Amino acid sequence: EITQPSVMLPPEADDAVAALAEALHLGDVGTPERRAALAAVARSWPSFVGGWAHLAAEARAQGQEVEAYAFARTGYHRALDRLRGNGWRGMGLVVWAHEPNRSALLAFHELLRAAESIGETSEVDRMRTLLLDSDPSDPLGIATPEDA
Repeated sequence: EITQPSVMLPPEADDAVAALAEALHLGDVGTPERRAALAAVARSWPSFVGGWAHLAAEARAQGQEVEAYAFARTGYHRALDRLRGNGWRGMGLVVWAHEPNRSALLAFHELLRAAESIGETSEVDRMRTLLLDSDPSDPLGIATPEDA
């Protein structure tokens, strides 16, 4: 059996991670303060994948499907840039157990969920495959019975 190499992303910038944590602690989902703080994270650190993933989740939770899709798409592309910049070539594990990998996996997951909300089934299938290929342990619980 051939073992796929794992990508182990380096940690994100401490100030971006701290700003995201602070934004996520600003009240409940859907509050204007939280949304503004998440937007500020994306604006201040546009290459920070986690900021886009959480901004997409926030928009989706507020019923803003198109905005969620746009934010998730941005996070997806930023995640691909980050992975490719660290040696990933479209194949290989990106495991959840390595904490810095989580923002990329969350971005893929948010794109799956946003695509579901707008009925983009081919994107849902593509993201499900990407997530399961990246971490077959399915830490985000996206496998379908056919995947098993």
